[in-house]
Parts: sequence; structure tokens; C-alpha cells
Amino acid sequence: MLFLGFSHRICLMILLFVPTFFNGVESLHRILLDTDVDTDDFFALFYILKLNRSEIDLKAITIGTNGWTDSGHAVNQVYDMLYMMGRDDIAVGMGGEGGILPNGTILPDVGGYLPIIDQGYATAGYCRYRQAVPVGLGGRLDIDSNYGFRKSFLPQGKRQYSPLRQPTAQQVMIKTISSGPTVVFLLGSHTNFALFLLSNPHLKKNIEHIYIMGGGIRSQNPTGCCPKNSTSSCQPRQCGDHGNLFTDYTSNPYAEFNLFMDPFAAYQVIHSGIPVTLVPLDATNTIPITKEFFETFEKNQHTYEAQYCFKSLKISRDTWFDDQFYTSYFMWDSFMSGIAASIMRKQHNYQGENEFAEMEYINITVVTSNMPYGISDGSNPFFDGRTTPKFNLERNGVHSGHVQTRLRDPVCVVKNGMGKCQDGYTKEVVGPSGVPVRVAVRAKPNQNPKSALDREFFVSFLDVLNQRENSGLFNFSTQFPHYRGELHKPDFRGKHLGKNVVFDMDMSAGDFIALIYLLKLPVEEINLKAIIVSPTGWANAATIDSVYDLLHMMGRDDIPVGLGDVFAMNQSDPVFSAVGDCKYNKVIPQGSGGFLDSDTLYGLSRSLPRSPRRYTAENSVKFGAPRDTDHPELRQPLALEVWESVVKSLDPGSKDILVIGGHINHGNTDKGNVFNVPSNKFAELNMFLDPLAAKTVLSSELNITLIPLGIQRKFSAFPKILKRLQLTKKTPEVIFVKRLLSTLHHLQKTHPRYKHMDIFVGEILGAVILASDYSVLKSTFDVKKIKVSATGYESVDGQIIIDEKQGKSMKVLKNVDHLGYYNVFANRLSDEKQSAVVGSFNRQTRL
Repeated sequence: MLFLGFSHRICLMILLFVPTFFNGVESLHRILLDTDVDTDDFFALFYILKLNRSEIDLKAITIGTNGWTDSGHAVNQVYDMLYMMGRDDIAVGMGGEGGILPNGTILPDVGGYLPIIDQGYATAGYCRYRQAVPVGLGGRLDIDSNYGFRKSFLPQGKRQYSPLRQPTAQQVMIKTISSGPTVVFLLGSHTNFALFLLSNPHLKKNIEHIYIMGGGIRSQNPTGCCPKNSTSSCQPRQCGDHGNLFTDYTSNPYAEFNLFMDPFAAYQVIHSGIPVTLVPLDATNTIPITKEFFETFEKNQHTYEAQYCFKSLKISRDTWFDDQFYTSYFMWDSFMSGIAASIMRKQHNYQGENEFAEMEYINITVVTSNMPYGISDGSNPFFDGRTTPKFNLERNGVHSGHVQTRLRDPVCVVKNGMGKCQDGYTKEVVGPSGVPVRVAVRAKPNQNPKSALDREFFVSFLDVLNQRENSGLFNFSTQFPHYRGELHKPDFRGKHLGKNVVFDMDMSAGDFIALIYLLKLPVEEINLKAIIVSPTGWANAATIDSVYDLLHMMGRDDIPVGLGDVFAMNQSDPVFSAVGDCKYNKVIPQGSGGFLDSDTLYGLSRSLPRSPRRYTAENSVKFGAPRDTDHPELRQPLALEVWESVVKSLDPGSKDILVIGGHINHGNTDKGNVFNVPSNKFAELNMFLDPLAAKTVLSSELNITLIPLGIQRKFSAFPKILKRLQLTKKTPEVIFVKRLLSTLHHLQKTHPRYKHMDIFVGEILGAVILASDYSVLKSTFDVKKIKVSATGYESVDGQIIIDEKQGKSMKVLKNVDHLGYYNVFANRLSDEKQSAVVGSFNRQTRL
């Protein structure tokens, strides 16, 4: 009996410690990497991919969706980076549509789009912490597009996001960690992994170690300090702070971005009982990018991955907001990956001995709420209004205090003093309230005193990125050597151009179909002068590249595209304009049926031909930049610049505005479509997403025609429009529009997250009305006196009011002949005149 028990235990030990194999060679460590795909994250990713797979083998990547990037752009960039490196075997998980019930039950496949404290059943919600991340220049726009280099450099891989087919973060984590002992790298917020731990406690035994880049314990921020020779007028910004929230240090000088994105999630990870190594700002602040490292890197770009990393680093430097780049930009995530790899190469390395950093055990916790505890001030959904706290948290415990609600939270701001909120702070504590964590405290100097590189890791980073082993296979240019990046511009000489039109779009699926229709119209009837992109609606700013690609497809690279403000009016922060509130666009789902799908055109954006034009972060002193970049001529024009240029080219006269949106409520019976704000029953989304802008336009002196929600709904039936398209000639435009509409229809029938897809079909109506003979469509109009509510109260903002005394008089579309509408739309798309110059990406790469 004793013998049987002993042998059984031996068998268990053998099963638990069976190593994985790569090409018959033992792989000591299986890695799962969770990342928000910021620039420093893919530095770390490439470093890991270049290491010897028999020692360190990256098995899976999961994408954090509540940090510095937007999920649709991030996942496709990861797929393309892995394709370049020949690693399509690595699983990629992102998002998910599960939720957390009011009683704390975590449903399968929570997508991590929101911090755990704000996660409900859906993926739409407020940006409590994420609003600290800049949205436009220097923020999510530049990270989503990698400053414009992503599409010009990376090859286009075979894998891509596809609605309801994309593996979720939780699916990939469960499958990877279930398969054997796994080391987890956390390079962004901890939401995904915390949800995994809370939902799968039985799999914790398979997690060998957690390596984290984030937090600041004893760190003193070196940025924002006044130079030694500065004048007395210099005011230090965040000099000496523990954290690095450069957008919100007046509220919270303690937190670091990664942990601030979800403090409660970070607490769960740190206190999980799993061994943790933390590489905080304490260490990364001691390894800033130096001029010597930068210049050495510039001379050592012998692989595609080295070139991609250097291009990204250089444009970061060239667009840096001040002249302190070399004291403000650090080796963050890549440094952590180097430390982790060095530690893992040594067995039984409890002290964490490694080549690159000095280590120390420190007792820490993560602050999730602010003292005093046990209060109820409306800031903490775990406790406020609940008989039983969510997740059965202790009522007067460390999670029960005030939780920072937003930028400039008045509870956090101290007049003429240091901000007092500590949400996300990795705090050194004494006693059982903390846990001992192995911490990197400073970078080790280079052992070679003659080297220009002053840190040991600098040498390793450049050596690893430039080694031939495990190198990238190709970039976009070598993948498609016959790709011609030439612009397609029409010749309109001798033609009498028709009505001048500027198209303002928020890049919804319906807007793209409307744009295709406008581009099919004869220029003698409609002369599309410019496109204004408003990234305050259904898509994020980097999706402007899909607009460029569509114009390229249609041979209209002559049409200028202006990028509008990334915030609704009065929503940018008055202190730091790069950040701001999401009061209105919080209603758009982050996941399925929302930003994720709009940013990828429901998985179809990569089927469009690739335009030589694209968003870039290139800039010029002429336009207020701190310095000229290498190619200032490639700078992205702003909406106002394009608008002013167009106005100068037009003859003076009346200006007509066709507005698609608004909802006229008849007797409190016709509901609007702001489906994620139950208190607002009668607004329409286009008006709600920027009510002050809508009020400004609709109260102007311009001649306005309104196409409201009611009439749009009459033309929102997928079967009718698809049936009519089925009968037409198969031009590239018909093929693409039919694919997109069929996708929307299928999704609407398949999953409740897509129940609102018919919104986008109704948006097409405006383009058809703009150019058609009213007698053909039998269009009829009413005249009504209208104004828009923009009070700041979300229960009424965006609602249209009929006001006979103070309202603005405008035409309102009342009715259109259904058969005539569908015929006009389908016939125009099937017309072979003004058809696509390049029908698809596949066609383009075969030319």
C-alpha cells in the first residue's frame, strides 16, 4: 500500500514537470504574454521571439483592450508581426463578450474592455481610468497606427480579426495554461489575467511565475524636473513623483499607467499567491534611452524587426512634445523581458540573479481605493447601494474607500498641493496587508567600460534583435516586390463639374457604403471635394486609413481627407487637451458591434487595396510641432484645414447642409436609438454623440435638410437591399457592399450584440437623396422648426425638440418610394462607369 502511494506520487511529479519540446529539443519555459501593444510592448515581443525556443518558447499572446491601443487595430498588428517572424503557430486571444453579473458572477469570456470595477454585462462603459491615456497625437491614434509605419512596413499576414471567430483572451489563456506549466508576462493592464485567476482558481497550480512591468514603489520620476541651469520661472511638473501619469499627476502622483488602468485587477494578481517578479519604474527610470544608444541602434538595423523597432523609436523621439526625450523615454517592457529571460535561464534562482538588474524582495500591495475606508460617496460600484458588497469584499476593507472617478477628480485634487489619490500605487507596506515580491530596483551598468552603451541590457537588446537566428522573413516591400505605391487621380479636364460636396463621416459601416455610392456618381452631378473624418462616433481615429484605402480603390487619391477632433465639443481636458472625457461615446460598445468591428470594417478592411496615403505622425514646425520630422510633407491634414481650403476654392453663395440623424418623437411613442442609455428614450446616436456640435449646426444660418431616424428605419431592411443587389452586375463596388451588408445581416441574426446593425443600413439613405431626382424617388418633405437639446444631462442630450417660437426652420424628409430607392441604389453601384481602379488587396498584389 505504501509502495503504491509512493509510486503514484512519483507519477504525478513526472506529469507536472514534463517539459515541452520544440523540434525535439526540450523547452524549459512556456510563455504567455499579455500586452496592450504599445510601442515598448512590441520591443519586448520581438526580443522574446528572437530567443532560443529550447529555453523560452512563446506559446500565446493575449491583448489588453483597456490601455494604450484599440482592440481591432492591435490584434491585426500582432497578427502581422507574428507573420513577419514566421510564428503563425502562436495563439492570439483578444476581447470577448462575457460580463460580470451584479452579484459578482463572472460569465465566460469577459473581454477586459473595462476595468473590473466598472464591468457589467456589456462592453460599453465609462473610461474611469483609461481617460488618462491620450486619444489622438502621442496616444492611441499613434499607437494604433504605429505612427503610420504599421501599414507601410509590416507584411499583411493570413490571420486577421473576424467577427465572432476571433479567439477570446480568456479562451487562449485557459487553453494555454491548461496545457502545462506556464510563465506569464504582463506588459499592460492586468484585467485579462485577473479575470482568469478569479474564474479559474483550479489552474493557478499551472502558473510557475508572473513577470510584471509596472508600478512604482520607491521611484522618483525624473521627468518634468527643471534643468540645473533653469531660471526661477521653471515650474516642475511631476518631478520626484512615484508614478508616471503625466496627464493626471495633479490628481494621482503615485500610479504608473499599466496598473492604473485597473488597480483592482493588479491587486488580484499581486495577491494571488503565485510568485511575482516586478520590474517597476524604480528600475526602468535607471535605463533611459540615451543619445549614444539611439545612435548605436541607428547603425545596427540588420533585421526587419530591428528596422521596425528603430523606425518606431525614431518617430517617437522626433514627435516628442518637448526637448527632454533622452531623459523621459525608457526601456520599459523590453527591459522586463530581458530580466525575465536572464532569470529563467538559471534553475532554482530564488533571488532572481540576472545580467541586467539588481533585485530585492519588498513587501508591497496595490492601492485600489483611498482612505478613509467604509465610506459611500458614489465612487465605488463594489459597495455603493449594495446590501452585500460585490465579490463579497470586506465592507470596511482596503477596497471600500473612495475610488478615483475621472481626470481631475475633485476628491483627489489638493489646491496648491500634491494630488492625494493613490489608485494603482504599488505601495511598500509592513505586515500581512502586503506580499513579498521580487523587485528589480535598478539597471546594471555595462561591464565593458569602453562601450558607448552605459547599460548591460542595451548590448543584449541590440545583439538579440540583430542576430540572424529566428529573424523576420520579410516586410511589406519584400513580401510584395511588385506592389506599386502610385496614386490614382482622375483627369477631369473638359468636364463640367457638378454640385460641390464635402462628406463628414464618423466611419460607421453605413458611412463607408454611403461614400462608395457618392464616389460612383458622375462628377458632372456630384463633385466630392473633400472628406472630413470625425473620430467621435463609431470608429477610432486610426480607422482613417480605411478611408484612404477606399479612395485608392476608386481611383480618387485626389480627394483630401481631414481628421477631426477626437473629442466631442467641451469634452477635452482644459489642463491637458490630449486627454478628455468619454461622456457621450461611452455608449458605443468597445467590443462586438462597436469600435472593434468599425475599426476593422467587420473584418473586411484588409480586403481593400492598400493606399500609399495613410495617417502618419510626421509633422512640421509650420503647424505647431516642436520640430520637423523627416517627411513633414506626409503630415495628416486636420479637418479645419481641409474645410478652409475647400471653402476658399468655392464661389460664394448659399451653403446647403444635409444632416443624417436626429429623431422626431411623435407623442412619446417613437423611441430613439441610444440603446446603452436607458434614461434617454428619444435621442438619435449621431446627435447624442456630440450634442453641442449638433446644436451649433442645426441653429446656424445654413440651409438644412434633415433625414431623421424615423424615415431611415423605413429603409433598414437587409433582405430587400440584398435581394436587389443580387440582381445587378458584379462590379467591385457591388461585391464589397454586398459582402459588408451580408456580414451585418448575418451577425444581426446570430448574436444579440449585433441587434442594432440595421442602424447602418438607414444611413445610406442620405447619399441617395443627395444626388437623386426627387421626382424619381417621389421624395416628400415637411418644414419644421427644430432645436437640439445640449444641456449636459445625458437623459435629454441629443433630443430634437419641435419649437415653433425658437426653433430653426428646416426641411425634413417625410417619405421616399421604396422600390425607386432600392433601384437607384443598386443600379448606381452596378454601373461600370467610375468603377474601381483596383478592386481588392488581392488584385492589387497580383498586378
